[in-house]
Order: sequence, then C-alpha cells, then structure tokens
Amino acid sequence: MKPTQSKPSIVFCHGIWADGSCFNKLIPTLQAEGHEVIAVQYGLDSQAADVAATKRTLGRVSNPAILVGHSYGGAVITAAGTDDRVAGLVYIAAVAPDAGETVQSQLDKYPTPIFGHIEVADGRVWMLPEGVKDFAGDLPEQEQKVVWATHFAPDADLFNQKVEGTAWKSKPSWSIVATEDRTVHPDLERFLAKRMGATTVEAKSSHVAMLSQPQLVLDVIRKAAKAAHGAAATA
Repeated sequence: MKPTQSKPSIVFCHGIWADGSCFNKLIPTLQAEGHEVIAVQYGLDSQAADVAATKRTLGRVSNPAILVGHSYGGAVITAAGTDDRVAGLVYIAAVAPDAGETVQSQLDKYPTPIFGHIEVADGRVWMLPEGVKDFAGDLPEQEQKVVWATHFAPDADLFNQKVEGTAWKSKPSWSIVATEDRTVHPDLERFLAKRMGATTVEAKSSHVAMLSQPQLVLDVIRKAAKAAHGAAATA
C-alpha cells in the first residue's frame, strides 16, 4: 500500500467512442497542481472487465483517489467506486445505474439523436462520421474530426451488462450536467444527479464537456479533491 499523499489522486474513466486521451485538457493542469493522475485504458469489451481494470489502476497511484467518469464511465465508477481507496466520485455527462439497472435501461427512457448515427459491425458499435455533431458539436471542426478519428467502438452488448456495486450511495458525488448534450439526455443527467444527491453544476456544453468546457470541469474536480482531502485530514 502506498503512503497517503498530500492531495488525492485523480483517476479518469472514459466512455464509449473514446479512450483516456479524451481527458488531455485536464491532466496537465491537475498534475501541475500536485495530483497524481492516471487515465484507465480499458477495452469496452465488458463492463466487468472495465471495472476490474479501474481497480487495478487504483493500485498505481496513491490513495485516497477521486474517480472521474465521463458518459459510460459513470457506470464504471459507480461499480468500481465501492473500493476503499476511493474517496469521491465525479460524473461528467454520465450515467449512474442503481442496483438492477443497466446503462441501456436508463438511456431508453431518454432517447437522444446520436443513436440514429451508429452502425453495428463485427460485434462493435461504431459512430458514423455525421454522428460526431451529436457527440461533440460545440468543438471546432478540426477537433470534431479528431474525436471521430480516434473513436473507440464498444462491444455491442456492453450497455446491457450489470456489475455489482453502487458507490454513489456511500461516497460523496459531484455531477456535471451538459445542457446541450445529444448523446446522454440532459434530463437523464439531472434525474441521476438528483437521485445520487450529487453536488451538481450545469454546463452549456455538448456531451464532451471535458473538451469544450475544461475549466468548469477542472473546478468541479478540484472541489471534489478538496472535500476528500478535508475528510481525510479529520478522519
């Protein structure tokens, strides 16, 4: 076990159609501010495998750690966050299933345009080029092209899977609602944030708030880290 450091570590969990590099506008600043930072690189092959990869990655940084999940990454941190090394959870335009729920069951109640721009091939779900407007439409066109060029297709069954653990019931949570989101519906994000009792901030942003509104996202992560540090100091 590594010694507790002065500031919590930050562990990022990406969503579908992305990898850990989607947090590249946040990582350098957090490192410069004294946090150990790592982004989990999981394969989107199964939710259980992605959660296991997150728990392995927690072992590579000092604890306590803040788990930050974007989109489907919210489901990952909901399960992985029950780990004792996790002090808080930050959800960015993310889902957050309760026990017995799946990501798909949540999305089905709040349809969004992005899923009209996908193709299932070779057992994976690919985003068609025109879909990037619904995923990252507020980014400059060149950035949108990079988002599409680097998009990482999940297993077609990923959203129907369930994993044990509902960390938001026992860990403090923060939620960033992307009000212009056309991938995870803003009303779903609001519902989930309220159900979690999360400290909630709304961002006028597409689904990729960490790319379009990085300063706002950094501020929320800082607040979560400060709260965790304060709790550790008084424990």
